[in-house]
Amino acid sequence: MTQTQGEALRLEGITKRFGKLTANDAVSLSLNAGEVVALLGENGAGKTTLMNILFGQYTPDAGTVRVFGKTLASGNSRAAIEAGVGMVHQHFTLADNLTVLENITLGVEPMTRFRADHKGARERILTLSQNYHLEVSLDAKVGALTVGERQRVEILKALYRDVRILILDEPTAVLTPQEVDKLFATLRLAIAGGLSIVFISHKLHEVLDIADRVVVLRHGKVVGEADTKDTDKAALATMMMGTSAQAPDVAAATPGKALLKLAEVSTPDRGNAPGLKSASLDLLAGQIIGLAGVSGNGQAALADIVGGVEKPASGQLVLNDTVITDWTPRSAVANGIARIPEDRHKTGTIADFDLTQNAVLERYTAGEFSKAGWMNWRAARKFATDIIAKYDVRCPGPETPIRLLSGGNMQKLILGRTLEAGPQVILANQPVRGLDIGAVNYVHSQLLAARDRGAAVLLISEDLDEIMALSDVIHVIADGRLSPGFDRGTMTPAQLGLWMAGQGTEGEPDYAT
Repeated sequence: MTQTQGEALRLEGITKRFGKLTANDAVSLSLNAGEVVALLGENGAGKTTLMNILFGQYTPDAGTVRVFGKTLASGNSRAAIEAGVGMVHQHFTLADNLTVLENITLGVEPMTRFRADHKGARERILTLSQNYHLEVSLDAKVGALTVGERQRVEILKALYRDVRILILDEPTAVLTPQEVDKLFATLRLAIAGGLSIVFISHKLHEVLDIADRVVVLRHGKVVGEADTKDTDKAALATMMMGTSAQAPDVAAATPGKALLKLAEVSTPDRGNAPGLKSASLDLLAGQIIGLAGVSGNGQAALADIVGGVEKPASGQLVLNDTVITDWTPRSAVANGIARIPEDRHKTGTIADFDLTQNAVLERYTAGEFSKAGWMNWRAARKFATDIIAKYDVRCPGPETPIRLLSGGNMQKLILGRTLEAGPQVILANQPVRGLDIGAVNYVHSQLLAARDRGAAVLLISEDLDEIMALSDVIHVIADGRLSPGFDRGTMTPAQLGLWMAGQGTEGEPDYAT
């Protein structure tokens, strides 16, 4: 295990309340120099709140933070940064109207310098991006980047500041297995040089691989701690949930007819992100099609086509044997296509709307929720209340603004409104991103149940474990092109990783050329 070099961080008695909700309840933990401590817990357990306190974005109601022996000023991000604390947030903190280079240097380099003065910063960032395998165009506007590319910018922003304590919140969600291995290898070099890391992840195999110790929160309290060499995934899941976690059984599918077909569909490129290039795909009733790929390779274009947000520039879209000519989000919903969007904040919810309003966002014109232009709020609140109960959305009630929920609980509400509509085609775009293992198992069981009821499910995910566990047929997308379909169990993660990199496999054509 890592040889530690003295205490880098100590949180002592941290308590934080939001109204009646106690997010952190007298939490204490320590982190040594050159050590990786994984912080685990179910959605809403208080992990992100605790890290926001460490990073100075929240002021605790009680407790202290000490960094390298010095008490850190509460609620002061600048003090945290100057003390050597860096954080890669689960939900990004980037300026959409600035370039990648400007976002990374914001607050470090004067924005009024002449362009030539950015040469040193540019060269250093490029070196960091290459070393950490976090390539992204420095001149691209952040608003035009995919979710995965934005995450890379967040990591680079922290590394650029020469952090000594790095908080990583789900850092590998958009990486191939090969890239994860390279990232971990690079992090280990930094750890050997004294970097300390707080690692938040729901991928327990990664936690066991990279972390020295694990601290587990449940309902805002520390409920357990263990050295990773003395524990395993099952024990950690039980510690997190208070009960054992059981992944759903995946029976063989019985596919039916094609409900939605893409025939040689192409779309324009979007800045640095490729559009689709002659993509053909059949979504069959009673089948889960998994789409694997590194973020930014055309997944967004495919999702927008299925969801009615974009029309094909060429090729055809066929719904129930009928070629579609008028394709909009409204017509997609009306024809039984439901979506779990990739970005729950930007396109999945409206932050200041409450849970009831968000629950009926895509169905407010349906007869059960409105009549003659008047909303039936009683029916809408009952619908939201039923989702909260059935999908374990942890919140004070349906009148709660959704911005006050954890990311995982937002995702559960979106899942509920999607599945309870009884759709015939489900677009599940990163459906378990940021969810704990119990919630992941529940989401997967619900998608499988929808499949078995006869729905066609398109599962888009950068998590190969999820793709391989759930999909009946797997396609890989790279540079906007789709691979052939691979039946469940016929490909290893390493083989799929090569296809994700556009390299194909031995004996197969390189489909990304």
